[in-house]
Formats: sequence, structure tokens, C-alpha cells
Amino acid sequence: MKAKNSSYSQTFRLIMIIIASILIILGAVVVNVSTNMFRKGQLDKVKSAGDLYISFVTDEYTRDKDNYLQSAAYLSNEFACEQEVRIYLFDADGKCLASPDGNLSKTLSKASLKELEKNDILGVNSQYLSQSVPSHIYITKFFFRESDGKYIPRYALTASTTEQSEMFTLIVLISYASLALLLFCGCYIVFRRKFNAIIHFEENFLRIVEQYSKDNFSEKLSTDISPNFKRICDLVNTLASNVEKSEETSSTFISNVSHELRTPMTTIGGFVDGILDGTIKKSRQQEYLILVSQEIQRLRILISSMLNMSRFEAGTLRPNFQETNLTELVIKVVLMFEKRIEEKNLQVEELDSSRLYAVADADLMQQVVYNLVENAVKFVNENGTLSFTFEEKDGLCIIGIKNTGEGLKDTEIEQVFNRFYKTDSSRGKDTTGLGLGLSISRKIVHLHNGHIVVKSVYGEYTEFQVQIPKDCTKTEKEKKN
Repeated sequence: MKAKNSSYSQTFRLIMIIIASILIILGAVVVNVSTNMFRKGQLDKVKSAGDLYISFVTDEYTRDKDNYLQSAAYLSNEFACEQEVRIYLFDADGKCLASPDGNLSKTLSKASLKELEKNDILGVNSQYLSQSVPSHIYITKFFFRESDGKYIPRYALTASTTEQSEMFTLIVLISYASLALLLFCGCYIVFRRKFNAIIHFEENFLRIVEQYSKDNFSEKLSTDISPNFKRICDLVNTLASNVEKSEETSSTFISNVSHELRTPMTTIGGFVDGILDGTIKKSRQQEYLILVSQEIQRLRILISSMLNMSRFEAGTLRPNFQETNLTELVIKVVLMFEKRIEEKNLQVEELDSSRLYAVADADLMQQVVYNLVENAVKFVNENGTLSFTFEEKDGLCIIGIKNTGEGLKDTEIEQVFNRFYKTDSSRGKDTTGLGLGLSISRKIVHLHNGHIVVKSVYGEYTEFQVQIPKDCTKTEKEKKN
């Protein structure tokens, strides 16, 4: 696969485009905000100069109203020289009375005078001094007080050029552009290096996985990569190792299946032969026929487990829902283990509970209960207790199967439903089990739109709870709708 066609190459290009776009948008915001703040400062400066000029001129008028215009012109010139602002004084009709250059030709329009009746004028404008060059403008109306108590209106126009604002904007723009370019180049270098490593990993990953598809497991994926990819490599390497061991696993599985099937068949054959040749007396034939029936039932469940696993894998298993007495189903299964229960001298509790009914597949649910009871009997301690609970709550039918004994560790609880999984303790106690019972049971319960939950306190007890809807068919219809 060519690097430029890699999904990570496309992602890299997209990231760089996004970074460039963000820098451009951010630059526009920074330049605009900075320029506005600087312009506001310039306008505040102009306004302060104008207000100061008005204060001086008002004092001069009060002191010598006949000659105050000379002082006003002088002050205009001083402000122009020292603070670089031009100040013009206008009378009530908008005629210029004083200016920094002595030119009295400027006037204020009637529209401007009308506007000044409401508010001062403060901003960047080009209509008052020059039509081509904008200026910072501040125009305000003020009054001279006469000795007779009358007020004479006057107007002061204060202005400064926008060259400093424009220069400031240019400096900010160049500075930001330089900084953004450096940042973009830095991001490019960092991301390019990072993505090159990822692209190389992707190419190597595809090459090795292609080898795996051809049953060549000689090469393993390198885990010298970022934590996320390291996890992926570890999982793929583990998968490859498991596939390598699949032949051994299959052989072990077949061997265990053969043993599991041989045990009930040997028992059945022995009992039948004993009945036929007269070894078993007629008075006890009924007892042994019951045992034969139980072994046949056990054999049927074992075969169903294996067939159902295949049907699960193929997605062809379809439950046959009908009203089922779950309590009687559990009792029926427990009776199949009567001999083993007696051998371990176990105490069975709560089987006489009230009947619990649900719309379910009776055969599949029997398989679930069989697997759970078998585990409970297998791992319960000698002289221990098997207890059962039957409860209906919030539209759910709950069956609990609990046994005293060693219990499960926290790490075992997390894996107990995995296919072929056996706990450390069960490996010694159950050398022939398939490790499929709980995995199949969970799949069957999920087909009933329910859940199977395990609770355990290590060294005390283990309890499995099967929770299925009262009517699984309604749940199926609700999902379809």
C-alpha cells in the first residue's frame, strides 16, 4: 500500500488543513481585537485632549471674553504640536472660530449640528476633515456662561490621524503571521514524524496479517509503538498464537467430547446388559431403568449443547417459545443428579417454592438449568448446600442456583462465561468437561432477551441467576416495532 493512499496520510492532510484554518481564523480575531483596542485607546486620547481644550477655552472666555479666540487659536496650535491632535472651535451656526493652522473655512453641517443635539460624535470618520483620509474624530457641544446667566453654545472638533492605528495593525499582522507560520511548521514536523511512524506500522501490520491469512505465523507484530497500537499488536499476536495452537485445542476438544459421550453410553450399556443377562434382579430393574433414562437425558443434553453451539455460530438457532413451568423444569433437572447429590450428602433447599411460569423455549432453558446445576453439584463442598430461588420481579422471571464451597475469584468471574474457559480449581476437579456449558447457557439466555449473572464470595459460595422476561415473545415484537 502506498503511503499517500494510507488512511493516515489523508488524516494528516486533513489535520494540517484544520490547523491552518484555525490559525487563519484566530489571526483574524487577534488582529481585529488588537486593532479595535488600539483604536479605542486613540479615540480616548482624542476625547481627553478635546475635553481638556474645552476646559482651557471656557476658562479663557470667563477671564476675557473679548480676546478668548486668540487664546483658543493658540491652544489649538499647541495641542497640534505637543499631542498631535487638531482642534477646531465652532460657533452655534457651525462656523469655524479657531483652528490650529488659522484656516477658518471649515464648517459643521446642519445634519452634524442636529446629531450633536442628541449625542457627541466619537469614532473614525472621513467626512469632517478630509474625504480621502479617515481620522479619529471627537465632536462635542459645550456652553459659555454669560454674566447675565445666559449660555452661548459652542462646538469643539478634535481629530488625529489614523496612521498609528494602521501601522499598529500592520505590525500585529506581520507578528502574528510570523508566529503562526512557525507554529504551523512545528506542527507539520511533529505530526509528520508521528504519522510516518503510524503509516509504517500500518504497512507492516497489513503485510504480517496477510501472512497470517496464509497460515504463516513465523513473524510477530512489533510492540514498539504507542500504547493504543501496542494493545492492538498484543491482541493480534495473541490471536496468532491461539490459532497456532488451534489444532491442539481441537484435538483436546474432540478427546473430551468422546469421553463425555462415552461415560453415559458405557453406563447405559452396562445397565442394559445387566438387565438382559439377569445380573440385575427384576426387583431392581425399574430402579436401573430410571438411571438409564437419566443417562439418556444427560446424553441428549450433551449432544444438544454441541449442536446448539454450531447453530449459534451459524446464526440458525430459533427458539420455540411456549408457556413453561420453570420450577418443575428445575426440579426435573435436579432429579437427574439425585445419585450424585446423595453421594456428596448435600442439602437441597427451596425447591418447594411456588410455581414460576414464563413463555420460553423449554428445551433450551432445560439445557441452561442442566449446565448450572451440573456445575453447582460438581463444585459444591462435601455435606454442602444447594439452594434455589424462584422470583418474579418487574416483568422478569428470576431463577437462582447457589452452592456453598470454594467460590470464584474476581478474575475468574470476569472469564467464567468464555468459551472453553475453566477455572484453576476446576481443572483438577473436572478433567473431562468441555468448558462450553456456561458459554452456551449465556447465549441461550440472550436468545430469550435475558441475562445470566454470577455472584460469588471466594471461600463461601457461588450463585448464578437466570433472568428472562415473563413473555419473551412480547420483547421480540417490541424490538421489531
